[in-house]
Amino acid sequence: MRLAAWAVRDERTRGRVHAEPGHPYRSPFQRDRDRIIHCRAFRRLMHKTQVFVAGEGDHFRTRLTHTMEVAQIARTAAACLRLNQDLTEAICLGHDLGHPPFGHAGQTALNRCMTDHGGFEHNLQALRIVDALEHRYAGFPGLNLCWETREGLLKRCSRRQARALGDLGERFIRRRQPSLEAQLANVADEIAYNHHDLDDGLRSGLLEPGELMEVRLFRESRDEAAGRFPAADGGSLASEAIRGMIDRVVSDLIETTGANLKEAMPEDADAVRSRSMPLVGLSDPVDKRHRELARFLTERLYHHPRMQQEYARGGAVVDALFNHYMNHPDQLPGRLSPDRERGAGALARAVADYIAGMTDRYAGRRCRALALDS
Repeated sequence: MRLAAWAVRDERTRGRVHAEPGHPYRSPFQRDRDRIIHCRAFRRLMHKTQVFVAGEGDHFRTRLTHTMEVAQIARTAAACLRLNQDLTEAICLGHDLGHPPFGHAGQTALNRCMTDHGGFEHNLQALRIVDALEHRYAGFPGLNLCWETREGLLKRCSRRQARALGDLGERFIRRRQPSLEAQLANVADEIAYNHHDLDDGLRSGLLEPGELMEVRLFRESRDEAAGRFPAADGGSLASEAIRGMIDRVVSDLIETTGANLKEAMPEDADAVRSRSMPLVGLSDPVDKRHRELARFLTERLYHHPRMQQEYARGGAVVDALFNHYMNHPDQLPGRLSPDRERGAGALARAVADYIAGMTDRYAGRRCRALALDS
């Protein structure tokens, strides 16, 4: 497929931190994708919470299945928009590598624990993983990914943190945009978790099909499904409605972004980066409905008493483990043991690296083994 002028081109990559020869059969971004898929942090996503604690039910999404769904949505859109599909896929597959156990509850708890030591942000942690923490290759630390893939993993960053990242963090200081492929991965992530969290909420019984009729996007899609399948039961209609919602939003994403690009006509990928506002996005009417869905999920699912109990338990596990390893640094794995002369900040970051790499079940096992689960 011929790429659009504004797509990131394989031959124009800014390269890797550690120079490597090219591969005879795979492009740089195909190699990035493959390195992410084969790394340990990617495999651990299978046992990390998306919304419902991993292991609570066999059919609830995990960080791994969510990641695959994001990549599927984004790659489809990238093909339609003639963007670099391999780069888009690599960014999507790596975007959640830095998530700690227990979903956003784990992120909140670990960030709280790290308040005096620079905080914790899972996008920055993903970058730490691919740049340094993965140990798979003899010639360099981390995965040695291309600059453009690393750019895409960095969804948000404070100006203070950005200054420490050199040219990778420059856009957060200058308030500029990443590549279209990175923008697309960001929006695909939002589409995936909003619609699939809705699906899991229904499966769990915490959400009822009737209350979803309050959400305009769902109501419109369900009414359309009922017209096509008048004999279908409520569960089947709900599933059809969610499928229709995703199709409608992704189609709108492709059409709206295509129109934005046709109007802006950026000369190349660097012209995209120089803009102050993103070019990838939804139309105003669909964006309004999508935001309404997000608010509904926050109020009815994420703030549901049962979910709050799960979040509290997960956060307590993270708190207990952090405090334990700060007081017993000798129990950290040898590869993470910090130089004691570097002080409490280095120790706290090592502890955060260790906990962030844990799966839900491993964190629970460590708590029990250390008698911290009381």
